[in-house]
Amino acid sequence: MVLLQLSSQGPKHDEIDYEFLGNLSGDPYIMHTNVFAQGLGNREQQFYLWFDPTLDFHTYSVLWTPNQITFSVDGIPVRVFKNRETELGKVDSDYHYPKSQAMRVYSSLWNADDWATRGGLVKTDWTKAPFVASFSNFNAATSSSNFAGEEALDSNEEQKLQWVRKNYMIYDYCADTKRFPQGLPAECK
Repeated sequence: MVLLQLSSQGPKHDEIDYEFLGNLSGDPYIMHTNVFAQGLGNREQQFYLWFDPTLDFHTYSVLWTPNQITFSVDGIPVRVFKNRETELGKVDSDYHYPKSQAMRVYSSLWNADDWATRGGLVKTDWTKAPFVASFSNFNAATSSSNFAGEEALDSNEEQKLQWVRKNYMIYDYCADTKRFPQGLPAECK
């Protein structure tokens, strides 16, 4: 698995990540996203990529503002995680939004064949080692400016987001009633 994440440190860490899961040759690649806040995660969404990410470089972006986190691939929004902490804090103490901890950028390759490769069905073929991930044109920027007008998706971006969700989303924690038999997390309602 290739991991690219923003993460703070400690047991109550915040984390925003992209994970690229292993596959069998010819199968679509799966991109896994997750958000942790105050050490609580389990807010995953997964997507088939509509291209082979090994053939060329692609741009994976995170726009993290006080109001929402937007994940994008090549400028196409694939996920929006909204800050509903003020609204939900009154009814769900397990909901937090990453907002108060400094984060660092990390990237790694790691063996997650116990869950990430078709649910652990496919094991890592160590005869193919060494494994390599390449990154180029990395850019990180911060701003203390007001994002109110910049963060909302315009109608074209909203259409693209819905296109990705309809055609390529394969897992959404907000729809997983088996995982959450006592009820979906409050932010999903």
